[in-house]
Amino acid sequence: MSGPLSLEPGGGRDDTLALRLSARHDTTLALRVARAPEDPVDRLAADMADQIGPAVHAWEVAALLESEGLTGEQIRERYRHPGLFSLAWDLYGRVPRSFPEPPRGADPWAPDHVRCALRGVLFALPGLAYVLTGRLWHGERGVYALIAAGLLSWAWGQALSHRAYLRLAVGRRESGRTLLFGAPAGALISSAAALAVAGPGPAALFAVGQSLYLAAAGVLLVCGRERILLATLAPLIAGTAVLPWWEPGAVVRIALPALTVLLSLAAAGHSVLEMLRAAAGAGGGTRPKLVASLPYGLFGLAAGVLVTLVGQRSALAVVALTLSMGPAEWLLYRYRGLSLAALRAAADEPGFRLRSAGTLAVCLGGYLLPLVPAALLTGAPPGPVVAVAALLWTALLLQAFGIAWTPAVITVGAASVAVLATVTAGAPDASALLLCCAAAAVLLTASALWLLGRPTAHA
Repeated sequence: MSGPLSLEPGGGRDDTLALRLSARHDTTLALRVARAPEDPVDRLAADMADQIGPAVHAWEVAALLESEGLTGEQIRERYRHPGLFSLAWDLYGRVPRSFPEPPRGADPWAPDHVRCALRGVLFALPGLAYVLTGRLWHGERGVYALIAAGLLSWAWGQALSHRAYLRLAVGRRESGRTLLFGAPAGALISSAAALAVAGPGPAALFAVGQSLYLAAAGVLLVCGRERILLATLAPLIAGTAVLPWWEPGAVVRIALPALTVLLSLAAAGHSVLEMLRAAAGAGGGTRPKLVASLPYGLFGLAAGVLVTLVGQRSALAVVALTLSMGPAEWLLYRYRGLSLAALRAAADEPGFRLRSAGTLAVCLGGYLLPLVPAALLTGAPPGPVVAVAALLWTALLLQAFGIAWTPAVITVGAASVAVLATVTAGAPDASALLLCCAAAAVLLTASALWLLGRPTAHA
């Protein structure tokens, strides 16, 4: 169409309907009315249409006219209205309502791709120490000692990290104090457990090193020092890389992991000292209750048990699960960002619930699908691996929203039943692990759909 469409006899001289965009970057289509060019009210309405269109009441138009400096005399003589509010109501009626979408802001939950990938690698690389030193301490009691120390370290580390993050909201100094006392205590408890299981010997010594490293790594991860932690693993990486071509001998096999432990301890100590030198935060005397971190510790213990059960059939499957923690963290960030986008796009609560369910399906499916070929490549049945992964990711999702007891209770229940089935059968039972974890994953997914499908959860 090259011109306005005539709606009445007379060629549209008295009333025409025109279409135009209200702003350069506004894609909302607005209707603007232009009656008679000589009508000063029409001219005013056309000039101020972009400002009057979004108004929800004529009083907003009145305030706008007043801000433009219109006097009562101008309103009476030029626009033929008795007062400001009369003109405002006339303009409000002549200009159709148009509510342009606000500009989309930056995603506050945009993930750090490098950081997420690095964390997945950092969770798996310490396993190289077992490749270097396994022949020096390997034995049934030694394996049990390392498992006991590792489970306690995971549980303590989860609870301590949660408490340190809570204190970090108050101030870096308060968080540093939590790490200063909490990390050594966790290493001491784990080392004592390993010594009690294995007795004095090489296995207990290796378990002590494992406990010290996990405590230091937890501190560095809380402080956001992933790259420094990667640097401390350099001796371990270098020693393992040359094994196919060179036999380093027992001394080197022991020295390289020991050096990694010492470097990680030094880096963690330096990070804690930096935090202690920071200024005290406001309200530093208010300490959260210890019970607030208990469900995170229980979840860490149960998750470690489930991963250990997976490792009974295939150690490489545990490596795949560990590496997947990096993409898992990335998808947790994406879920939160996509949920905010769904919140902006939805017009009502049922619509948001539907979009939220779609977001959960996309993120959970995107995490689980690559694990199927990964499990097959490791020789492990994909069912238990995928079920454990689904349980872990949905539990972490709920924890990310501050919902701690629900995933802790469900995960502990699944781990308890799986251990009982394994002990009863006298051997690893893949079907029991699959059923327990699949049922727990379904419960956690249903909890996420119900609890996170509410708009208030994302406010």
